[in-house]
Amino acid sequence: MAGIAQGNGGKSGTSNGIGIRTRVLNLAKSNMTESELDAALTYLMAGDVSGTNDAHTIVAVAPLTESGEFTSGTTDDVQVAIQGTGAATAGANFGTGSTGVTMSILADFIAKP
Repeated sequence: MAGIAQGNGGKSGTSNGIGIRTRVLNLAKSNMTESELDAALTYLMAGDVSGTNDAHTIVAVAPLTESGEFTSGTTDDVQVAIQGTGAATAGANFGTGSTGVTMSILADFIAKP
């Protein structure tokens, strides 16, 4: 039987073993293209306005499809795990240029001392 990992001295609560702060994001757009996805991922890595959208490290990208594969012009949702302590602000037209991609934050794991 699988157990539940507990951080923070054995107390249950928000914690993780995958970095000081890890967020799971959803990038959404009907029929997203490869260039729109690339623009959003580039933006996540580079950042923009300090304190609003800071640079992050992308640790995982997973298209939300039955096959688990991204199909340009067909896929609507891609989930991304990022790490970094900087700000990440959800919003529409997310990325570099006019992407039309909407970014939302699905989970925010913050390591507690």
